[in-house]
Amino acid sequence: MATDAHSGSSSRNEPLHVDGEDHLDDVVAEHDVVLVDFYADWCGPCQMLEPVLETLADETEATIAKVDVDEHQLLAGEYGVRGVPTILLFADGEQVEQHVGVLPEERLRNLISEYTE
Repeated sequence: MATDAHSGSSSRNEPLHVDGEDHLDDVVAEHDVVLVDFYADWCGPCQMLEPVLETLADETEATIAKVDVDEHQLLAGEYGVRGVPTILLFADGEQVEQHVGVLPEERLRNLISEYTE
C-alpha cells in the first residue's frame, strides 16, 4: 500500500485532498478541527475559494480537506452535498457546521476559531 504523502508534519500547512470515505474518516478522527471543502474543478466559486482555504490551512489550527465531488459522488451524497462549494466543519470527530456557497474568509476564520479555542 502506498504511503500517504500528506501524513508529514506539513499536513496542516496546505489543504489535504481526500481520496475516499475512509480517508475522510481518518482525517476527521486524527484532527481536532477539520474544515472540508466539497468542490468541483469546473466551479467558478470553488476556484475563488481556493486561495482562502490555502490561507486558512496555513494560518489556523484547523486541518483543511478538499473533496472533489466529481471523483467522489457517493461521498458527497452521504453528506447531502447538493451544490458546490459546500463547506463542512468537524470538531472532535462530529460534524458541527454545513454551509453552501462561498463564505468570506473572515466568516470561515470565525467558524474555525469557535471550535479551536
